[in-house]
Amino acid sequence: MKRAAVTSRLMGLLLLAAGYPSVALAQDTLQPYQLVRSLQLVQDRIAAGDHAAMPMQAKLLEMTDARLRQADAEDFKDPKNFRALLVYGMSGGNPVTVEAAVSRAATDPGSLALAKGVIDYLNGRPGAAIEALRPIDPMTLPGDLGAFLALVKGSLLAGDQPAAALTLLEEAKLLSPGTLVEEAALRRSVGIATAQGDAARFALVSTQYVERYLYSPYASQFADSFVSGVITLHMSISQDKLADITSMMDPEREKVIYLRIARRAAIDGLSELSAFASAKAEQGRDGNTNQSDPRALLYSSLSTVTSDTIEDVRTKLGKIDRSKLSDGDRALLDAAQAIAGEVVAPPASIPAAGPVSAPLAPPPKSEVAATQAADEAGLPPVEGAVSERPAAPPSGGTVAAAPSAPAPSADSATVLPASASANSAGPDTTDPTDAAMMKTRRQLDLIDQMLGAAPK
Repeated sequence: MKRAAVTSRLMGLLLLAAGYPSVALAQDTLQPYQLVRSLQLVQDRIAAGDHAAMPMQAKLLEMTDARLRQADAEDFKDPKNFRALLVYGMSGGNPVTVEAAVSRAATDPGSLALAKGVIDYLNGRPGAAIEALRPIDPMTLPGDLGAFLALVKGSLLAGDQPAAALTLLEEAKLLSPGTLVEEAALRRSVGIATAQGDAARFALVSTQYVERYLYSPYASQFADSFVSGVITLHMSISQDKLADITSMMDPEREKVIYLRIARRAAIDGLSELSAFASAKAEQGRDGNTNQSDPRALLYSSLSTVTSDTIEDVRTKLGKIDRSKLSDGDRALLDAAQAIAGEVVAPPASIPAAGPVSAPLAPPPKSEVAATQAADEAGLPPVEGAVSERPAAPPSGGTVAAAPSAPAPSADSATVLPASASANSAGPDTTDPTDAAMMKTRRQLDLIDQMLGAAPK
């Protein structure tokens, strides 16, 4: 209680400083560790869903940066201020400020080695950062510094040593529960567990994230990882477990998550998962159904397009409002309608001679080149409050387009080989029903190619 009261007074002073230039000089009387602690508290509030605190965070980052630029060797004789400098850096601070301040600090070799690793991490030198930080055990450091170090090391090792990374992220959660550090550790654990094929851990950390940080400004990153994990681990995660996790979301987020799962599952040919997710998206909650959502109608139809109820599917597809779909989803709708038409077309008798019909041409490539952002419209707009620095800067540029599906060859376009008409002087023994089945199978292959070329 005492610490909370002190922090409240500090934050009140900071707000005054932000609002009145005449009081701004008060920030010079605050120690770096006091400013950084206030910054951490604001970031923890944001992670818990208090987006109104984001302007305060921006002001605190500005004030903390200015104070650390002014700090001299005397300031850093206090170990709390040097630790605060490193925490500031790992909280999204300015790497130039951190490096300059470290150069002025006179501290022990162990602290300088830690600082070197942090600076390497901030400047996108993961190899050097790993080497510098490898011998340092986060559990031996003061709690706030150890938690951030565990998070950083876990992020650095995620690609090459995922098991070690998960252990470090668990340590970060243990050292700093209920904070931005725990939020980030849980979120990153979701992706690593997916890559490891660890369905049990994936379900556990996803449940913990939804329980505690669903309204974090970084929740959109969790949603991306969660949907990808459900698709990748679909053989290991039961539908009941998936429903348990999503039931903790608000109805709108739950609907959007199921729509995204249904679309990805349909494109990847996971009919059972697509049907389940589409049904959950349509079902809604508390009596509020989403049966009029064109995306839910489309994705549920994709999973049943060749079923015995094809006439019902065709009717449902015909009711979909194309204007409310993205370019990528309109391509999926065209593909679904084409194959539904082929399924119900009556078998045509095969002529003894004459040209054969050409296959259904796939839509132009441009029709399936919609971006992921457009296809997944509907997610609550959430952006990160502070850029979390990755182990290496992400490469710029656009995402590479999915490879085009191979065009059907001339041979596969025909119902019979080209030589059939020349050799058809005798009685034709080909069963028209078999020919129709062959044609339908080819159309199914074509729809698979079209779905595969659609943006995910």
